[in-house]
Amino acid sequence: MTVEGGVELLPIPTPVASKFGVEIKGLDLANLSDDDFKTIEQALYEHQVVLFKNQQSLSPYHQYMLNHRFSPDSNIYGHSNNTKATASILHPDLKTLPNQPQVQLIGNGFVREYEGLQNAQLKHPHHGTFHKTAIPAAEDLAFTRFYRWHIDAALYGASMQPPKVTTLMAVKVPTGRRQTLRYDDGTGDVLDVSLGTTAFVSGEKSYEILSDADKVFARTTRVEYAPHPYIWMSQAKSLPTGLGMFSDGLELPLEKLPAITDADVQVHPMCWRNPATGKLALQIHPSAVRKLHLQDGSVIDDIAEVRERVYALLRPGIAPELVYAHDWEEGDLVLFHNRGVLHTVCGAFAPDEVRMFRQCNLADTEAPMGPEEEV
Repeated sequence: MTVEGGVELLPIPTPVASKFGVEIKGLDLANLSDDDFKTIEQALYEHQVVLFKNQQSLSPYHQYMLNHRFSPDSNIYGHSNNTKATASILHPDLKTLPNQPQVQLIGNGFVREYEGLQNAQLKHPHHGTFHKTAIPAAEDLAFTRFYRWHIDAALYGASMQPPKVTTLMAVKVPTGRRQTLRYDDGTGDVLDVSLGTTAFVSGEKSYEILSDADKVFARTTRVEYAPHPYIWMSQAKSLPTGLGMFSDGLELPLEKLPAITDADVQVHPMCWRNPATGKLALQIHPSAVRKLHLQDGSVIDDIAEVRERVYALLRPGIAPELVYAHDWEEGDLVLFHNRGVLHTVCGAFAPDEVRMFRQCNLADTEAPMGPEEEV
């Protein structure tokens, strides 16, 4: 499809059963007109994932400015409320670029210098540090798992609403081998993936495939997230699918968390409405959930029951035929609608396999639209 000015929108090889995603050609991301941005914005909300190829020359500043166009009232990185940051499970994965603090360097291996960052040791998230069980070490380079399905969001702080968009820029990508991704949940489900893929699923598809009864439940239930969730969950362990946590009583008690303000505890609808199309997406961060607020005013606060209900809703949406696992090439810039997809990193790297990615998202000032709101 060609739009005005010779800009092309091309399909990308996302799953036939859950078709989403588009590549855009013909735009200069460092010099976007208002009409150019409207093309990107419309594509993002209609297709959920937008790919730009060969963006090696795009600076961290212009990457940040692209995010800023979606959230013009914010210049704060989406997890910047992480007090006691070293206790957060996110702390080891992110290296802030000194010259552009809204942009993080993530990946694997030693980086001597990059954009003002000196002698950085990057550590790719590995399921062995977060899951209750792990793939045996002897199989580690051949097999992998979904690490943690999530939405990029602090999920705590009244002014730290979930970002609308995340941008990921592939700076350095190891090549030459693939891995088999295992669900390890008794189903036998597997995927063939490139090394270090980022996996996406459509929240709209996840909602669409629910039973009628589950759709009513999802539309009328609100999710309360734990305060300081990435510290709260830091001792707990994940299910092998990366779709939530085991309920072994390992979450930190509230009195051991940083100070909590009730107004900063976030409660969101299970379903978020697309601001352009009006479609509903099932958008839950399964590892951070703490309570469910039901339509009749009652609250489910038994953490095991909360997680079981959330898992039952989300697991169909991560079936192999619904997952888009992006095959990264250096220079790929991917924008994804953080309020319309869940995503996760994957992959097991050897120590000498250097992977460098730039990530940016901005905490928004507006909460996601719920099912009751009209576009």
